[in-house]
Amino acid sequence: MSEETNDTEKAETVAEDEAKKGKKEKDKEEIKLFGKWSFSDVVVTDPGLKRYICLKPVYLPHSMGRHEHKRFGKADVNIVERFINHLMRMGKNTGKKARAIKMVKNAFEIIHLKTGENPIQVLVRAVENAAPCEDTTRIGYGGIVYHLAVDMSPLRRLNIALRHLAEGARKSAFGNPKSFEECIADELILASRGDTKSYAVQKRHEIERIALASR
Repeated sequence: MSEETNDTEKAETVAEDEAKKGKKEKDKEEIKLFGKWSFSDVVVTDPGLKRYICLKPVYLPHSMGRHEHKRFGKADVNIVERFINHLMRMGKNTGKKARAIKMVKNAFEIIHLKTGENPIQVLVRAVENAAPCEDTTRIGYGGIVYHLAVDMSPLRRLNIALRHLAEGARKSAFGNPKSFEECIADELILASRGDTKSYAVQKRHEIERIALASR
């Protein structure tokens, strides 16, 4: 009886070891952002943005601008890299991509510490909540110019959401004792919750309110 028990225990131990080994091999094979954050479990719930939020796994969000000569090529650029590109657009950070990547990397660590979630999922939810669905356009008719509400294309929705998220982080960091990384993390967390304290969410409501009045 004791020999049978020992054989069973040995078999269970071998099975556990094989399972752990298989898990380690899987983790090694999987491409993770900064070697830490997985893209496999990130979900896009907005059907309009699903095609344009690129979640192609990358180790480092730096494509060297390979997309720029292709029409709508930015739709195939990883969403994290697109957010980084918006962060380095104005002021002293213009063109400093290595610095922007480092800031986002630190901001993702802060997001994970505060929420316990995958920071990529938080970013995707923030983009979905900050993307307006309607906007206004200028129409000239008989010498009179007036505004008319129009539906917004998914690519433009995404562009505006990323721009406002980066702008909100930049504005909140101005004259604030908090670091820029903390401001980025706070803006993304608030936007992912749909909180009106978020600059990007406020701008979405403002754009949609103006469009509603122009229908």
